[in-house]
Amino acid sequence: MTTLETLLNDTDLAGVWNVDTDRSAITFKIKNMWGLLTVKGHFTGFNGDGQLTGKGAVFGRLDILAASLDTGIGRRDEHLRSADFFDVERFPEINVVVTAVHPTEGRSADLRVNFTIKGITAALPLPAAITELDDGSIQISAETKVDRAQFDLGWNKFGVIGQAATAAAKVIFVRSPG
Repeated sequence: MTTLETLLNDTDLAGVWNVDTDRSAITFKIKNMWGLLTVKGHFTGFNGDGQLTGKGAVFGRLDILAASLDTGIGRRDEHLRSADFFDVERFPEINVVVTAVHPTEGRSADLRVNFTIKGITAALPLPAAITELDDGSIQISAETKVDRAQFDLGWNKFGVIGQAATAAAKVIFVRSPG
């Protein structure tokens, strides 16, 4: 049994866990200007929770406020929030739902995850590292490539924007009281 399998089957850890948004980060980056520039950003508004069954199963959800994206350039952020990209008026949330975990080595796992962006849901691979922290919280660090066209984020005047963005998260979960 891997270290992660031991953690997932620990009945003392079974229950609901909530995202600690103050200690968590959701980021993205994409090549721009024909690959010469990397645009980086993050989402400031999100919440979520997860459940450990104590029998190896995991369920979780992360809800991200699409309008909370921040690249540090207001005009670009407004364009990303428009119908050309995230269309935050019609689709205010990006949802990430974990339906299963497959431990690999040590504290690593392949998560089964459904991403919903602009009302389009697709399964994406999400390799993750899962760590129990000293304070009893659990950290999940993960990164995946997102094909923009798959989620109708295909606007690309003059072909300056890369086809795939890298989405990453470092999410800290704390046990729900009660």
